[in-house]
This record gives sequence, C-alpha cells and structure tokens, in this order.
Amino acid sequence: VFQTHEEDDRKVRRREKNRVAAQRSRKKQTQKADKLHEEYESLEQENTSLKREIGKLTDEMKHLSQVLKDHEKICPLLHCTMNFVTVPRPDALASCLPR
Repeated sequence: VFQTHEEDDRKVRRREKNRVAAQRSRKKQTQKADKLHEEYESLEQENTSLKREIGKLTDEMKHLSQVLKDHEKICPLLHCTMNFVTVPRPDALASCLPR
C-alpha cells in the first residue's frame, strides 16, 4: 500500500498535534498534583497548629478547673446557710473576688 506525499504530511501533522496535546495534558496533570501537594502541606501545618492550640487550651482548662475547685473550698457564698437567697451579700461577694 503506497501513500501519497499528502497523506504522509497529514499523518506527520496529526502525530505532532497529538504529541503537543499529550505534553499539555501531562503538564496540566503535574500542575494539578503540585497544587494538591501545596494544599496538603498547608493543611498539615494548620492541623499541627490547631493540635498545639488544643493542647494549650486543655492545659488552661485544667488549671482553671483546679483554681475553681480550690476556691470552692474557701468560698463563703458556697458555705452560707442561706445560699438560697438570690441577692448575695456584698461583703461576702467581695471576699470571693480576686485582689
């Protein structure tokens, strides 16, 4: 089967066009993978930062819970026999406030 010069040219142009399209497709895939990798790195950093913040907040909550627990032992408002009164005495309240 003999091909004409015109058919050969068409085949060459089609191969070239296909090669360029394949290059473009590979480049696009690479860019997409790079973008996903950058997003992954960013999310990993954010996750690490949030875990650190959770740790700090947990420590603060434990500390404040202990402070409250210690305060409850000495708070006159909690030991008052009339703690059903809705209006606290100003002198008793003042002794509970931090100085």
